[in-house]
Amino acid sequence: MIAQLYRSLQDAVRAAVKATYQIELDAVVLERPPQVKLGDLATPLPFELARRLRRSPREIAAELAAALPKVEGVVRAEVAGGGYVNFVLDRGWMFQKTVADSRTLAPEPPADAPKIIVEHTNINPNKAAHIGHLRNAVLGDTFVRLLRFTGQRVEVQNYIDNTGVQVADVVVGFQHLERKSLAEVERLVEQTSPRIDYLCWDLYARVTRFYEEDPKRLELRAQALKEIEDGTGETARLAELLSTAIVRRHLETAQRLEVAYDLLPRESEILALKFWDAAFEQLKQRGAIEFAQSGKNAGCWVMRTSEEGEGAGDLEDAKIIVRSNGTVTYVGKDIAYQLWKFGLLGRDFGYRGFYTYPNQQVVWMSTTDGQADAPAFGQAARVYNVIDSRQSYLQNIVAGGVRALGYEEQARNSVHFSYEMVALSPRCARELGIEIAPEDEKKPFVEVSGRKGQGVKADDLLDTLEARALEEVEKRHPDLDSATQRALAHKIAVAALRFFMLRFTRNTIIIFDFKEALSFEGETGPYLQYSVVRAQNIFRKLREADPNYPLAELPERINAAAAQQRLAAPEGDDLWELVLGAAELRWLAEVAVREQEPALVAKWAFGLAQRFNLFYHTHHILSEADAEKKAFLLLLADLVQRQLTQALALLGIEIPEKM
Repeated sequence: MIAQLYRSLQDAVRAAVKATYQIELDAVVLERPPQVKLGDLATPLPFELARRLRRSPREIAAELAAALPKVEGVVRAEVAGGGYVNFVLDRGWMFQKTVADSRTLAPEPPADAPKIIVEHTNINPNKAAHIGHLRNAVLGDTFVRLLRFTGQRVEVQNYIDNTGVQVADVVVGFQHLERKSLAEVERLVEQTSPRIDYLCWDLYARVTRFYEEDPKRLELRAQALKEIEDGTGETARLAELLSTAIVRRHLETAQRLEVAYDLLPRESEILALKFWDAAFEQLKQRGAIEFAQSGKNAGCWVMRTSEEGEGAGDLEDAKIIVRSNGTVTYVGKDIAYQLWKFGLLGRDFGYRGFYTYPNQQVVWMSTTDGQADAPAFGQAARVYNVIDSRQSYLQNIVAGGVRALGYEEQARNSVHFSYEMVALSPRCARELGIEIAPEDEKKPFVEVSGRKGQGVKADDLLDTLEARALEEVEKRHPDLDSATQRALAHKIAVAALRFFMLRFTRNTIIIFDFKEALSFEGETGPYLQYSVVRAQNIFRKLREADPNYPLAELPERINAAAAQQRLAAPEGDDLWELVLGAAELRWLAEVAVREQEPALVAKWAFGLAQRFNLFYHTHHILSEADAEKKAFLLLLADLVQRQLTQALALLGIEIPEKM
């Protein structure tokens, strides 16, 4: 409800500014004052207008407060400080509306609503997933949940670069280091221990050293890459075998974290179905790419990164799209893929079911032919590419390619959802047995490097988290059977990891440390789970003591007038703070989508959990003698429980039965 209230209030402020000063505003900032006794919402707008109108902010605030149109739920507007306009809300009305809102399901978008594609995870299918990949997957998945919660129609894609350099390197490793045939590798894929993605983790690092020992060996990579792109011969079959098996492992890893996908578009089909050829012709016809006749890029098709200057010399710094040997770079194939996402190529993949989740949702994979019953994919109005910030330059090139073809709107709607990397603390690196150079010991973190074999494998991390969580569960609940204990430990471990990845803003480098990540106190996922379980226990104990207590009737029983009596200032300020915090979920979700910042919801959930735990210790609900006050407190606890449960669902965190 507060989301609608915020919008109505912003509209009212715009109307007051236009009527009073004939100024059209694009945005109106609303914020929470530090204490509710100062007001419930405020806008610093008079300070901004003061510079334009050359008048006192406080005078402007007084005029705006007087000119504000009536807004349902707002009792009055007041001038505060040096020029704030503070808004006092109707507490009883807000409580009643928020209770109703907490019991309303997220809106289902119509089938023909504009589609948003979110592409995330995108692990090269050449080795096991590591901790850095988990940040991408968790951020992308949480953003998808937020989009759907705010009523958007979303398609989740996980792009599989199965013809790229990394896959070629592992193929080189099996062929030239391991000297294994296709049949021998097939047997390795089928075995369960060691897993094929773990085998390739070590092999990939060995191949890197193999190249370093003799740079001429890079010719083996180029040859393998060419054969893989051609799609014929044993090298291509080996790449297909390995990449497909490793993708299946990646899906299993992601599933452990409650991360799911709709479609796995593969680079091999972009080539086989001539997606790139179609994009290539468009780029050439529009002059978006040029053929370099001389210089270091001679024989390559390149795209200028700047409009400044003309002539062959400018192509020295241009981005290579097609190499001199005819192979296409990642950027070239990604331009074709981006065009397909928007439905701009005039052609489509075939699709086949590849993987089925426990809830029977099917993950589809692109193929050259397809199943007749496959759903329709692509045709997006907006695309979010979840890729780390180090890829910003390449993402700009991709958007530039779309723009160069005349698709200005689609280029604007090609959004790079960037984030900073996950690194290791030096202590964590030492715990993992990673050798650290003396100069790196002084640095705050050590970068994860798949090529060097440095990093925390995602499944190893989850296994460790689950083991630590299981120790705690066994201590607290020795009476539970082992299967139930393991199920609880899994939920707690996932909460710990997902919240750790989400509580930092996207532009923050996460320095991973086992001690911090495995903590079950403070600003952590398990703390949030514990808060909800504590709320649920109130109602469990109530049902045990009084099975006939009319819980379902409470929303009707506590009307706006009754709620106002309990929430009235100053005695009710602490309860009102809890209501106001709980009311913000839908608004915060909309802001998180607009700002592309899931951390806002994580921070909000932690703050609400803290306020609830203070409320829990202050008010002894079940022993409350006043029946009407008890009913109100129960309804308030139920409201917070529902909002926290919904928030944790948005963060991908399940609520365990016990803690």
